[in-house]
Amino acid sequence: MKIGFIGLGIMGKPMAKNLLQKSENIELWVNNLQPEPVKELEALGAKGAEQAEIGENCDVVLTMLPNSPQVKAVMLGEGGVASHMKPGSVFIDMSSINPVASKEIAAELAKNGVEMLDAPVSGGEPKAIDGTLSFMVGGKQEVFDKYKGLLETMGASVVRCGEVGAGNTTKLANQIIVACNIQAVSEAFTLAQMAGVDPQLVFEAIKGGLAGSTVMNAKGPMMIEGNDKPGFKIDLHIKDLNNALDCAHTVGAPVPMTAQVQEILQWMHAHEGGQKDHSAIAQYYEYLTGIKIGR
Repeated sequence: MKIGFIGLGIMGKPMAKNLLQKSENIELWVNNLQPEPVKELEALGAKGAEQAEIGENCDVVLTMLPNSPQVKAVMLGEGGVASHMKPGSVFIDMSSINPVASKEIAAELAKNGVEMLDAPVSGGEPKAIDGTLSFMVGGKQEVFDKYKGLLETMGASVVRCGEVGAGNTTKLANQIIVACNIQAVSEAFTLAQMAGVDPQLVFEAIKGGLAGSTVMNAKGPMMIEGNDKPGFKIDLHIKDLNNALDCAHTVGAPVPMTAQVQEILQWMHAHEGGQKDHSAIAQYYEYLTGIKIGR
């Protein structure tokens, strides 16, 4: 099977590596704006290619791109990948985009006999590296069944959530929960620090109880250490919550907590925090209080 992979960023590059190293009988063609990741994958056996070549030659095209405009430009722009794909081929978009855009792209592809799955992921860079991402997938059951194994080379959980668009709707729900959880952990650690209790001890005491979560386990230590190296950037979470708010407004869903966290993220962006890890939400509280959590 010939597989094309477009978008070798923080998430895409390790995902492509896992796909290459864990799959049998595949030929991986890769494309990225910057050449360095392509060269790195070529050294592992992949083939660097132009986007048109990927569309013409690959049975499956995967994308891992920042947002809806980039996915639309790559697939549906002038001379885009979709115009080169053969009927019967499949497009799997692993980007986190607006579900409305996913449905629009799928409708255009269907005109040429190309199937689509929207399959955004959760887990950030660490899980992209070790191949334990969670995939939330939308699309036809028979297409999902055929390519579930392919996604499992990059993830530990692959769940079909409904038709095209359902994957990204699920991802928006995921991103709301993650953002609100990080904000809650930030507030709790700030309270502990200001009340004279070591946030590290608070973390150790509560992580095994009801308040414990994967988010707190991953992001709490980063807050305490002052480590804001991005596993998932604030600017990307802003993008996801913008999509969540847009979708919520479209369907009439109330999302006041999402709007509040988005304002904090926007403040971080405006204060040179957009490229930091989303756990740096804690720095907003450090700005308000003048104290540094755990330090």
